[in-house]
Amino acid sequence: MRARTGRDRPTTRSGSRGQATVELALALPVVVLVILLVVQVALVARAQVLVVQAARQGARAVAVGDDVGIAYDTPGLERTQMSVALSGGGSPGSLATVTVRYRAPTEVALVGGLLGDVTVKAEVTMRVEG
Repeated sequence: MRARTGRDRPTTRSGSRGQATVELALALPVVVLVILLVVQVALVARAQVLVVQAARQGARAVAVGDDVGIAYDTPGLERTQMSVALSGGGSPGSLATVTVRYRAPTEVALVGGLLGDVTVKAEVTMRVEG
């Protein structure tokens, strides 16, 4: 039996030196691109949630007799990128439908330029109170 010393190392093939560095150099850009894509999708999903909230606010405002324009005041959405439409409503008991469209900018580096801006839409219907 032979005693092991700290100098004993497994032998490696001379051709595999630097292989991990090359693999990292090839994989890292893909990993970064995937992370940026996930961030961009999360930002568009956030915009969708905010658009639904804006449509709810607008529909509720119409239901209680206020102006549908309150939907424009939703925090987190740029008024200039948004359109709000009202259909129906008017008399008590009728249905009012508020449709909000928002052009969500895709500004994440690398990914945003590939996707272009995304339009998200929400539609909420409520009965007008009387």
